[in-house]
Order: sequence, then C-alpha cells, then structure tokens
Amino acid sequence: MATSAMDNQAFPFGTVLTAMVTPFTDAGEVDYEMAAKLATKLVDDGCDGLVVTGTTGETSTLTDEENLGLFRAVVAAVGDRAAVLAGSTTNDTRHSIALSLAAKETGVDGILVTTPYYNKPSQAGVIAHVKAIAEAVELPIMLYDIPGRAGISLAPETIIELAKIPQVIALKDAKADYQSTTTVLAKSNLHVYSGDDGLTLPLMAAGAVGVVSVSAHVEAAKYRRLVNAMHAGDLATARATHFELDPIQRGIMSHIQGAVAAKYGLHWQGVLPNTVVRLPLLAPSDAELDAIRADLREGGWDL
Repeated sequence: MATSAMDNQAFPFGTVLTAMVTPFTDAGEVDYEMAAKLATKLVDDGCDGLVVTGTTGETSTLTDEENLGLFRAVVAAVGDRAAVLAGSTTNDTRHSIALSLAAKETGVDGILVTTPYYNKPSQAGVIAHVKAIAEAVELPIMLYDIPGRAGISLAPETIIELAKIPQVIALKDAKADYQSTTTVLAKSNLHVYSGDDGLTLPLMAAGAVGVVSVSAHVEAAKYRRLVNAMHAGDLATARATHFELDPIQRGIMSHIQGAVAAKYGLHWQGVLPNTVVRLPLLAPSDAELDAIRADLREGGWDL
C-alpha cells in the first residue's frame, strides 16, 4: 500500500484527491459496484480524498438519482478512510441547493461548488450563488475556479470575499493564473488545491496544500510522493517525481477529454472492464490513442 495521508486533522479534505470517473456498464448504466471498487483502489494507492461526479465524473449526463447513488456507494466504500466531496452543484442555484441537501444525507464530507457556467453571472452573482448554497446546506465547501469550462473566472477579490464564509474552506484552482493564486494564498486562509495536474509542484511551492487530480487515477502513489515531499520540504524528491509524472500527465490530459483518457488508462491497467462514456463524449480516434500510448510508454508503461 502506498504512503497514506498525512496523519493530522489540518486538511479536512485531504491533500491528494482524485476527481473520479464514473464507471458505466457495457450498456451505459452507472456501475455502482465498480465505482466502489475504484474508490477503494484509489484510497489504497494513496488518495485521502475523492471528488465524486465532478466534471471528470461526467456529472452533466447523470441524473440526480445517479449522482446520489454514486455518493452512497463511495461513502460506504471509503468514507471511513477518505474525504468524499460531492459534485452536487450546477449553474442553477435552486437545483444546487436541492441536490446538495440530498447529498448531505448520503454522508458526504463536503461539496464542490463550481463557478456557474453558461449563464455567465457577474462576480456579485457568483458570491450570492455560493452564499445561498452555504447557508442552506451547511457543509464544508471547496470552490472550483475553472474558466475554461465555466466561461467566467473567479476574480481573486471574489475568492477572498467568499473565503469569509465559514463553510468555504478550500479552492480547486484550475485557472492557471499564478498571480491570481498567489494573491489568494497571501490574503486568505483557504486550502488551495491545484486543479491542473502539471501545476501541483509550483502551486504547492506558493502554499497550496495538494492536488485534485485526474491523472491520479493511474498514478496516485506518485502524486502522494510528490505532495508528501513538498510538505516535508524535500524539493529534490518532489521535483524528480514531477518529472516522472510529466509524460503521464501529457498522456491523460493533453490529447482528449480527461475522463475519456483516464478510463482508457484504467482499462489498460485492468482496473475498469470497459471504457464506456456517455455522449457527447466519444471514444478516441486511432491517432489520439497512438499519442496517448506514446506518452504513457515514455512514462514507463508497457503498452
């Protein structure tokens, strides 16, 4: 078993989290048993937190009941060993509150609140959205700043203001704006997590506490090594691990949508029985698969 989470209560969401894929059966139905098995494997390999039905979990194509079933399955499997965060929010504040309240009943430890997408609210609108969810649900919150998907970013001033809400304790930073992240770290007490796998080392150098990763599906132990090394001040080990992870991150994150690539990686490892995704996601082309394989081989895989 890989080195486990750091033995303290300083990081209630953990330090190495995987944004879990949602396994499906060959017929395209949610495979709850396989989700529980995958969660167990990830925690055994070094994760101390899991995000369930986030973007990588294909949340936009899941029903509310499928979301809730996945929360129950993962909490039952690993809830005593890892933090479980529910991807229970959308761009609809009322729906986000209703689903998050139902998620709370399943025993999750917190919720991931994504920046409202498509309707592109003002920064004041985002603040009102988060406040409404926090007041209604009363669970710890990780903000999710991902302008590439949401269409808007969270200004650092907005994040700092939201950090004043007692339930808002963390930020998944997928903005790739180092100056913004630096400002947030300097002016708030948020636990910041890299939302870009390849930026884990530099963001932790500035004070981030860990990563919410997609590539950790297939290399969780190495992310655990990198994160532990950074917390220990062992930059040489962290840097060496960062370089080891580079081709894996390219393979999983740079050719096709991460959920699709992660499922192929897990299938090649013998973890998932198939690579089924729901439309509008599609299987990779032969050229995309060749590129992924080439990167993973560079990372040491025998493919």
